[in-house]
Amino acid sequence: MSGVWGKNIKFSIFGESHGKAIGITIDGLKPGIGLDLQKINTEMARRAPGKNRLSTPRDEGDSFQILSGFFNGRTTGTPLCAVIYNSDQHSGDYEKSKNLMRPSHGDFPGHVKYKGFNDYRGGGHFSGRLTASLVFAGAVSRQILEQQCIVIGSHIKSINYIEDKSFGMELEEDGLRELGKSPLPVLDRSAGNAMEKAIIKAREEMDSLGGIIECAAINVPAGIGEPFFDSLESSLSHLLFSIPGVKGVEFGAGFDISKMKGSEANDCYCMVNGNVRTSSNNNGGISGGITNGMPVIFRAAFKPTPSIGKAQRTVNIETGKDEILEIKGRHDPCIVPRAVPVVEAVTAMALLDNIM
Repeated sequence: MSGVWGKNIKFSIFGESHGKAIGITIDGLKPGIGLDLQKINTEMARRAPGKNRLSTPRDEGDSFQILSGFFNGRTTGTPLCAVIYNSDQHSGDYEKSKNLMRPSHGDFPGHVKYKGFNDYRGGGHFSGRLTASLVFAGAVSRQILEQQCIVIGSHIKSINYIEDKSFGMELEEDGLRELGKSPLPVLDRSAGNAMEKAIIKAREEMDSLGGIIECAAINVPAGIGEPFFDSLESSLSHLLFSIPGVKGVEFGAGFDISKMKGSEANDCYCMVNGNVRTSSNNNGGISGGITNGMPVIFRAAFKPTPSIGKAQRTVNIETGKDEILEIKGRHDPCIVPRAVPVVEAVTAMALLDNIM
């Protein structure tokens, strides 16, 4: 079933973009885990729309309500279920164009698969709105991981052709946490300023931009993951490609490692303060599908937001004719800034499931 993921912990997502609510159930958490609800709220606010000129004006606070599995500040051991009510839907924006298949959306394949019974408003179950549920699950997972000193952070590596610096070998907990406080987290502020201008320009031109998010998890102990089908790369990739808009994932040096010689690509082992480390991290902290004690580093590429105001060719599935579509409504000119906490959330989910 596509709405359920995990082996040791089961994450089950539900809802539609313009339905009454969205949410997630987490099954498999041990009883007695203390959760800081304010920290969860902070993570939810990072993804929430309507905060600045870089996002959609749809004003959803992403406030959650825990329905079960949590009592007196701690998990009970039964399924933890949280719901996030939708409060700012403009469903009428989609009624007039319900038969016009939006380019690069899930409208047409969803219509075929579900025989026309799918909820088409705002993309329904295909919508990025559901990533709010992932952020909740990730916020819970992060708090459990932080008890083991595992810290996750990320930055926007690129927007269109504008490039930020890359993570280096040495990453600090405080630095990663500080990135999470910015609505446009970058390592080079000048690159961030250029990205912001590019996003605003795309909005003015009724167009959109894509980009790349680079994520890191530090203090992950060696030995996490399995070879072959259950490699940590497989787990992370599975969840990353579940985020709407992700079209590429690479670990460590990524595709560039194919251009290196073995003598350049190999991460040679060495002793540092009594611990086994590597002198480089071209494999992104994962060897043989299992963590090797180095920072886990990867990048996820997002396509441009498909909902744009420019006229586009499409088909009308009711009349069977070609038509021109001009998408109305409220949409992000670039989904990448709001996707940062989502990428971090699924990273936490994958790590927790493997560690458990």
